[in-house]
Amino acid sequence: MANQKYDAFLTVARLGSFKAAAEELGYTQAGISYLVNALEKELGLTLFLREYGGVHLTTEGREVLGLVQAINADEHALAARVRELADREGGLVRVGAFTSVAIEWFPSIARAFLDQYPKIDLKLLCIDDEEELVNAVWEGRADCAFSIAPERRNLEAVPLHTDPLLVVLPPDHPLAGAPFFPTEALAREPYVQLQGNARPSEMEALFEANGVTPNVRFTVDSDYAVMSMVSAGLGFSVLPSLILSRPLFPLAVLPAERECSRSISLAVRSRDTASAATRAFAEVTREWVAERYGT
Repeated sequence: MANQKYDAFLTVARLGSFKAAAEELGYTQAGISYLVNALEKELGLTLFLREYGGVHLTTEGREVLGLVQAINADEHALAARVRELADREGGLVRVGAFTSVAIEWFPSIARAFLDQYPKIDLKLLCIDDEEELVNAVWEGRADCAFSIAPERRNLEAVPLHTDPLLVVLPPDHPLAGAPFFPTEALAREPYVQLQGNARPSEMEALFEANGVTPNVRFTVDSDYAVMSMVSAGLGFSVLPSLILSRPLFPLAVLPAERECSRSISLAVRSRDTASAATRAFAEVTREWVAERYGT
């Protein structure tokens, strides 16, 4: 990517000698002469006066010297940056994630990733709306995202984990110690629904698996508000296992009579066009999740 003709021109101009430039750059003298001649032909200018005592810049050569220096520096900087990205030694990865992944997974994944790739920056985009999450990847605002529905935008996905959907109850509920939450109770008892673009359908998969319609009493748009209301005895709810790893409120947690789960993937627009840094993040994430869950 760096221009050999520029290197030859600038070195000859600095040293005043084709021979000295050849020695410094590791070329033959004929090779340096060829590169300079090629640049002169490309520009349509004579850059040097060739004399027995050495070579000197022409007026035109002096005029373009500063421009060639600037262009050459930029091309070398670009070549170095491309090498860094190709070697996974630099770059930025913008990662979209919903709340439970942002809290329970991302800090540990980021630590593991930065241990291996300390020169790559990470940016976390917290997005709980699944539609917005996949759109962020599709539109290029995120390089990858933890998603439960990558097919919404036909994204390519790396499967990571099957996350159970669980019933949460007040700790003093009569069924708090039961082995599972009965199907008839799913239909009968007041339900605190978590509202969001994709979230009702995500949780409703459990009701569909049990063949019942919930008795929705309250609708809220925060996982933690749901936990607070359930803990206060206002009804039961359904939440993913991941968000229940460290609940902020006293809760009883048990599976439904017919269990159900969601699949979490890391989605990218295309693995072929993803940056080396993004592919490295995907690999570290896959390894971390596999180690955590023993899969």
